[in-house]
Amino acid sequence: MYVDGDYAFSVTAEDYFSLNLYEKKEIAKEEIDHIKNTVNFRSAKSSAIKFLSLKIRTEQEVRKKLERDGYDRETSENAVNELKAMGYINDRMYVQKYVFDRSKLKPKAKNLIRYELQNKGIDSDEIDEVLDDWDVDEKDVAASLVRRKFGKYDLQDEKIRKKVYAFLSHRGYGYELIESLFRNEFNG
Repeated sequence: MYVDGDYAFSVTAEDYFSLNLYEKKEIAKEEIDHIKNTVNFRSAKSSAIKFLSLKIRTEQEVRKKLERDGYDRETSENAVNELKAMGYINDRMYVQKYVFDRSKLKPKAKNLIRYELQNKGIDSDEIDEVLDDWDVDEKDVAASLVRRKFGKYDLQDEKIRKKVYAFLSHRGYGYELIESLFRNEFNG
């Protein structure tokens, strides 16, 4: 688009026709601003959809991506809100998938999962609802992890015990649970 003979901004062919720009006419400043905003919004929405096509994302991840790409806060917010309304962004579904994947691929304690999800910008109530529905015995999961990783070692050896403590602590398990495992599961 050229305004007063000078290049102002670019529009796609789709925007060119949908905004009736093919008719040569005088355009008021307000209409130019409206066209810029519409083109910018559609571009942001398209960019967000491409980003979401790679994998499921949180609302905050999409918003930050759009702002990193140079879209202003209002445009980013509008694009995110529309994509939420269309079902492209769903933080609850993200939490459910994240918890399921974590439990199968790389189990961690509920508290650590909660912390990771909060860092992704997900509302605490949303996280708590999903985690409350998630029925898992953390002690059994921790024992399984230890058997899988340290099964061939002597768990009575002090060096191995320290490694087990560090391993389980890193996965978010508390001192009491780890001690209980050594007392009851691994007889020490």
